[in-house]
Amino acid sequence: MNRVAFHTLGCKLNFSETSTIARLFEERGYYRVELGGDPDVVVINTCSVTDNADRKCRAAIREARKSAVNPYIVVIGCYAQLKPDEIASIPGVDAVLGAAEKFSLLELLDGFEKTASTRVHSSPVTEARHFNSSYSLFDRTRTFLKVQDGCDYSCSFCTIPLARGGSRSDSIASVLQNACEIAARGVHEIVLTGVNTGDFGIHGGVRREHFIDLLHALEEVEGISRIRISSIEPNLLSDEIIELAASSDKLMPHFHMPLQSGSDTILRRMRRRYLSNIYAARVERIRDLLPHACIGVDVIVGFPGESETEFLQSYAFINELDISYLHVFPYSERSDTPAAAMPGSVAPNLRQERASVLRSLSEKKRRQFYQGQLGRKAVALFEQDIEDGMMHGFTENYVRIAVPHDPSLINRLVPVVLESIGSRGTVLASLNATPEPVS
Repeated sequence: MNRVAFHTLGCKLNFSETSTIARLFEERGYYRVELGGDPDVVVINTCSVTDNADRKCRAAIREARKSAVNPYIVVIGCYAQLKPDEIASIPGVDAVLGAAEKFSLLELLDGFEKTASTRVHSSPVTEARHFNSSYSLFDRTRTFLKVQDGCDYSCSFCTIPLARGGSRSDSIASVLQNACEIAARGVHEIVLTGVNTGDFGIHGGVRREHFIDLLHALEEVEGISRIRISSIEPNLLSDEIIELAASSDKLMPHFHMPLQSGSDTILRRMRRRYLSNIYAARVERIRDLLPHACIGVDVIVGFPGESETEFLQSYAFINELDISYLHVFPYSERSDTPAAAMPGSVAPNLRQERASVLRSLSEKKRRQFYQGQLGRKAVALFEQDIEDGMMHGFTENYVRIAVPHDPSLINRLVPVVLESIGSRGTVLASLNATPEPVS
């Protein structure tokens, strides 16, 4: 056995972990191949945020079974921690590893010899106390760098603390070492990832460091041109972080802040750690200091008991916010969460209708944001993303742009002028020799 394939579902954090596990295989002499490359071993890294994520996992297992003659299939990740026995009963699965075991799969499954029954290595999630450094490489021209894992929050709808355990972090020294390794490989952009990234700094249950200090330290790493925060809770997005982004050449003017609902009654039932006024104040502060910043928002619709009035209240609140786009999720019941037992279940078709309404609002917001960028000069980092003769990249403030394909531009930071909005929703740009900073 010397060929291994990977299939990753879910968040940027999962992609960083898959990439790290892949490097562990390569160090043992395995060749990484695609699923169509007749793999001997297939590792599926799962998500379990929604029912759809669970369905995608089962579909990935079916695809893996077809990828080769009798491959050894290993399932890891959040779904594997939450429902190991359920996964073990799926035909074709050879091993299931939980949160505390997944980085030791090469040792636990040495030789990958098939057995009569599925091997399950899954400790209680309270055993997931160690932080495993991870970062992705060569998937794109930017790297997802894991700096934090787990969560101590108790949102009523969320299974992540059950799947990943309590909040824990890498050290600043270790993150800087990883960042230097990434820079040495020619990667220009780092995206900081975690379950609750802004909670960085907890080691062994005690806060020893702070996220703002990590950001200051990363600014000093030579070779890294861009730093993004994948997502940060509004109550953890401090004035210091926003002010640093406003003065920094490296910390990008791009914030993704989960909102989940614009109704305070829903936010209280969700057990979020802020109300709508706090969220609005964060957006206002960003706009005061960084008028052209990109602001992304997560929203859940159809939460138990969400009335038409509460949904319209949420819609009106979001409509008034000066934000750039939405990620919209219909509520999905998750077992062992308080929300699953709450009264007032919203009919699935109504959840989908409300999601559609907010997605339309998102398209309007994104177009307004892009319209406001036209005529501006920016710097784009181009990726290996080619479609219909056009290649794509992202500006400092996360505007997705397109220019005619030129292979020499890949993984380069290139000055551009934003010209017009194309038919596919991207911004058509022209190359420009003299960029100006994006505020």
